[in-house]
Amino acid sequence: MTDFIATTAGQRATFLCGKSWTAYVSTFVIAVLLFFAALPLAFKYNARAAFVVLIGSALIVGYRLLTIRSYQLYYDEAGVWLASGILPWKKKLTGVKWRDMDEAVYETNFWSWLFQSYTVRVSQRYTQDIEIHATGMARGKDAVATLNARHQDMLHGGAIVVWATRSRRKKPRSGGN
Repeated sequence: MTDFIATTAGQRATFLCGKSWTAYVSTFVIAVLLFFAALPLAFKYNARAAFVVLIGSALIVGYRLLTIRSYQLYYDEAGVWLASGILPWKKKLTGVKWRDMDEAVYETNFWSWLFQSYTVRVSQRYTQDIEIHATGMARGKDAVATLNARHQDMLHGGAIVVWATRSRRKKPRSGGN
């Protein structure tokens, strides 16, 4: 999967995190249902139906596993990016440029704290939209800390120039009336 990063972001991309093991739980449940419930039922019907169920189940589970594995959060000199997808028409690259980034945050609850699997959000400064929203990310807490530190370093180092908007308040009158 790192070849996707190399081809889309060049050689200077820094990988931050991917999906945690908790993202695979639903696929594991589906695999158990397909291979230990649907397949034996298909064998009771006939061998040809069982073969179709076996091939279909393997394709479904394999596709889900590869899709989950394809989620990669990384940054480069241009910004922060989330790459996903394995099929050519399903590949997706979303991101926020450093100059447009507001902040990176992670959401925590009891389960995310227990399993170290966090939801990572990176928002845009001007619209306050969430450009990157990734659930179940391993080391998401560390990724957020790294992104915010890198963003602050770029702001203080002058690599990013932030333009403040002027307020159009009227000056108070002096003297008179």
